[in-house]
Amino acid sequence: MSPIQPDDLSFFCVLASSGSLTAAARQLGVSKAAVSKHLAQMEARGGVVLVNRTTRRMNLTPEGELYLACARRILDQMDELAQLLGNARTAPKGLLRINATLGFGRSHVAPVLSRFVRAYPAVEVQLTLSVDPPSLSDDAYDVCIRFGEPPDARVVARRIALNRRILCAAPSYLAQHPMPRSPRDLARHHCIGIRQGNDRYGVWPLTSGSGAAQKTETVRVRGNLSTNDGEVAVKWALDGHGILMRAEWDIADYLREGTLVQILPEYRTPDADIYAVHSPHHRLSARARLFVDFLASCLAGVHANPRAPRRPSNKT
Repeated sequence: MSPIQPDDLSFFCVLASSGSLTAAARQLGVSKAAVSKHLAQMEARGGVVLVNRTTRRMNLTPEGELYLACARRILDQMDELAQLLGNARTAPKGLLRINATLGFGRSHVAPVLSRFVRAYPAVEVQLTLSVDPPSLSDDAYDVCIRFGEPPDARVVARRIALNRRILCAAPSYLAQHPMPRSPRDLARHHCIGIRQGNDRYGVWPLTSGSGAAQKTETVRVRGNLSTNDGEVAVKWALDGHGILMRAEWDIADYLREGTLVQILPEYRTPDADIYAVHSPHHRLSARARLFVDFLASCLAGVHANPRAPRRPSNKT
């Protein structure tokens, strides 16, 4: 018998991403004993230990890491081969693991996934929402949806929608405080802080002009309210507690309704374009590429961004 069976590949990918035998058993819909037996059979056939087991966690051995990388590559190539053979009549299937930020994930990614699985019911989707971007080194997700170009150049990223951050406040706040006329005026206002990702907390860079006349002013702001949840921050701004810097996708409806008012529109804030990113260690599967295309299509034209288009990103 061959030391590697076809079913072993997908089994080991699920096991590695689950982090424990118990979690893998739950995901596969089998008993923990069945998972342990399957793993033991794989190790016996290959003559190597793939997983170091402890009472609480498990860790892949170097041989296990090699097996996982090759298994994912083979499964990706099988998906790609099916597409290259013109197998368009066969619906995509398999597990698709998506990670997104809390607010944007709830309001935009989740509804798109609802439409996606309705169109492709053979795909099993797992959506995880988190405040901070997860590490891509462990390949826990197939695709991560994030604001802003990833700071790590090794990450593979595709920009799927334009976005920008906007300074805003509720009319009730502006009725009691003077409208800011320059970035330095912000230091005298109550500003709502958001502690997320790699953004420098309490530091807002604002840029004016262009070319040789371009100038960026960095303002340190303060206020008596801060949070790691963007949705909470928006609600505080709507309640009139202060000035907020937030992505346009999160506040576009409030700006149209007039319940939030843009502040210092002549100044540019750091970009917050929406990217689909994944680990450089493996290529996207056919179903993951299909989802990214599907998401980009759904987002196209929504909350149309008035800024001038920039040169395409040099990442794919």
